[in-house]
Amino acid sequence: MTIKVKQPGLATSVQDGGREGYYHLGIPPSGALDQYALRSANLLVGNHASTSALECSLLGPQLEFRSDALVAVTGARMQPRVDGSERPLDTAFMVRSGQVLSFDYPKAGARSYLAIAGGIDVPVVLESRSTYALGALGGWQGRKLAKDDELPLGRASPKAIEGRTLPLSLVPVYDREATLRVVPGLYIHRLTDEAVERFFDDTWTVGSEADRIGYRFKGGQAMQFRPREQPFGAGSDPSNIVDACYPIGSIQIPGGLEPIVLLRDAVSGGGYATIGTVISADLDLIGQLQPNHKAQFVRVTLEQALEARRQYQQRIQRLASFLDN
Repeated sequence: MTIKVKQPGLATSVQDGGREGYYHLGIPPSGALDQYALRSANLLVGNHASTSALECSLLGPQLEFRSDALVAVTGARMQPRVDGSERPLDTAFMVRSGQVLSFDYPKAGARSYLAIAGGIDVPVVLESRSTYALGALGGWQGRKLAKDDELPLGRASPKAIEGRTLPLSLVPVYDREATLRVVPGLYIHRLTDEAVERFFDDTWTVGSEADRIGYRFKGGQAMQFRPREQPFGAGSDPSNIVDACYPIGSIQIPGGLEPIVLLRDAVSGGGYATIGTVISADLDLIGQLQPNHKAQFVRVTLEQALEARRQYQQRIQRLASFLDN
């Protein structure tokens, strides 16, 4: 059982729930940028929620199926088509052997998730099938898909039922503007008070440099760092520090100009000051922003971030509970 890649799309890769537990060794978690959408797609076709699926960014692939398969597409509003005929989003539907699945351009969001009953059966590397392209690790040959690749499929479970669909109450809305909540730290003290206020007051625009490693934001005012004599080991730019660890979601501002939010394929450390971290509950939102979409950063406390995480986990539980029934 395989699917053949007729056209790979812009940046289609195999992703699952992620490769947790190796970040301290320099290997990032990878995995779906929108974890809720990945889970939705998998549960619709009877898979475990974090099974390997295809993450399709902005321009979807064309895939020829070599056997019958139950599939579901969630996330960005990229209309799926089978041999040119529309199929519904957020619903499990069949693709027959010999048919071609393709996608329209996204009407909202940036990343769709294609789950296939049984999953994408690529080798498990460090407890995950996710692609980490920067390290040529995992996924299909450690890279995004290319024309004429043939991906092996796993065996579908008895839970794979055609026609299962998400109610609108469980389907996220992807806007062109997002509010991203931020816990300030670890180096926000390096900015002047005025620069901190400008960072949170400005509306930022997603740049073209937006991928699985990080999102660059543009259009805000330049920010100033407090003057100091740079310590031994730090670079000469005022935004440089002696190397430190980067949490996923952390925000750098190289040169005080354009914030970069580090995502699931980012390096684990480096020499730029991180002035805060986008909370885990909002990371899915970033993955669904397209270039030129807008975002505003909003300061929250650690307690508010933990409460948001609890609410996110409850939403995941409601999703699983609905589809299990």
